[in-house]
Amino acid sequence: MPKKARELTALDVKRLKHPGQGGNKTFAVGGVDGLLLQVTPTGARSWLLRCMIAGTRRNLGLGPFPDVTLANARERARAARDMIREGIDPIEHKRASQETLRSSSQRGMTFKESMESYLAVKLAEFDNDKHRKQWRATLDKYAVPNLGDMPIDEITVQDIVHTLSQIWETKTETASRLRGRIEAVLSWATVKGHRTGDNPARWRGNLDAVLAKPTKLAKVQHHPALSLADAPTWLADLRGRSGTATRALEFMAMTAARSGEIRGARWDELDWDSALWTIPGDRMKASKEHRVPLTTEALALVDGMPRLEGSPYIFAAPRGGQLSDAALSACMKRIHAARVNGYVDERSGRPAVPHGLRSTFRDWAAERTEFPSDMAEISLAHSVGSEVERAYRRGDLVEKRRGMMAAWGRFLSGEASSKVVQMRS
Repeated sequence: MPKKARELTALDVKRLKHPGQGGNKTFAVGGVDGLLLQVTPTGARSWLLRCMIAGTRRNLGLGPFPDVTLANARERARAARDMIREGIDPIEHKRASQETLRSSSQRGMTFKESMESYLAVKLAEFDNDKHRKQWRATLDKYAVPNLGDMPIDEITVQDIVHTLSQIWETKTETASRLRGRIEAVLSWATVKGHRTGDNPARWRGNLDAVLAKPTKLAKVQHHPALSLADAPTWLADLRGRSGTATRALEFMAMTAARSGEIRGARWDELDWDSALWTIPGDRMKASKEHRVPLTTEALALVDGMPRLEGSPYIFAAPRGGQLSDAALSACMKRIHAARVNGYVDERSGRPAVPHGLRSTFRDWAAERTEFPSDMAEISLAHSVGSEVERAYRRGDLVEKRRGMMAAWGRFLSGEASSKVVQMRS
């Protein structure tokens, strides 16, 4: 029968010291079989329980001395031996308890906290500041008031339905985007370990059973466009007005570019010798460089713009920054209001807006010319053909498009009203 260690007192334990040679030393303190005080060469002390678990000798840490007193160490050692007798591995039991505690603290995040952590990563993907603001604004306005303070792991399908149903029928497109963004936040939380189970914001096989399909609720509404009959009169009205926003709107009409591309146009993007405006990919919707051939009139317009010191923008705001989208819209509204019956879209009857100028250009190309449709689509910076076709199409038809944009400019100026036929070489 093995000899039992003498039961040391608290004072005896306090006096135990490292001999000064070798590595860590252990001292049996008695009271519980296998209870040891470990002392390192630096003088640090901790409790160990030497025991047999499933036929293997193990050393179980019981905590540092003097934080854990001799009496506490004996209590912990007895509890560990009781677990071993019951067939429980105290080391694995301790690890499982720590993991449960760690998971519990992670799942305590609220929806708003998860949203902020997700957006910190997601928003960095966007080159367009407008898209970043839209993502956050949608969640802040519609999701946070309902879900913000809820623990992320307690959000249910009913909570999502309650949040979406308030705008599902009145603002269907916004609600559909909101659903996708909530789903993304919840997916992030699941991957990070803050929640488990199915995503309650998933559409297919989930929300589609309780919410009407967006396509059945919302009819696609195109941007109101100038009618072809009104376009020359509208341009004449526009040219009779002054102001940076007015000239930006005129340049937008002449190039069929988007508002953001016009407002962000920089002097260093112009090639005067080649009469080209090259918009870098980071400013394009499709993230691909786009070249715009400029007519003599377009170049003259740009040449007449004042250069503000320190500003890179052609159509700069008074303080040198970019014009706002609202500035172009306000200019368009003033022109509409100044004319009897205004300038309205033929189909919807709504006042034409700046982005509708692109639709007017596309209608002109299709109805008044014989230019290929692909050429018009490329002019609008739209993707043309399949991925394979785009891979083999190296050029952007820029020189052919130059003639097209010249014909468009003549039409806007009222110089050509009959059908335009493309001349072939």
